[in-house]
Amino acid sequence: MTLAVVFRRPALREFQAAALWYEAQRFGLGSEFESEVIAAIEAAAEQPLRFPRMLREVRCVRVRRFPYSVFFLPEATRIVVLSVFHARRSPSIWQARI
Repeated sequence: MTLAVVFRRPALREFQAAALWYEAQRFGLGSEFESEVIAAIEAAAEQPLRFPRMLREVRCVRVRRFPYSVFFLPEATRIVVLSVFHARRSPSIWQARI
């Protein structure tokens, strides 16, 4: 069963900003980034407990081809995306969103 996906506002802003940045680097790269992030989120929505727990109940799925991870909180009927996070940023940023 695939769970519903809900983005917290900061996570959605991060996702959109990163896609725009990649698109500015090369035409079409932003769309490729979006596709990889969506694929990672879909995998998390299908089997959320398959991904490692990072802090408390927050889990993490890595994005293919890009230095990003998606941090999410699995719930009974949905997953809540807390952050679409670049690997070089301080983890304290996503941890503050718990």
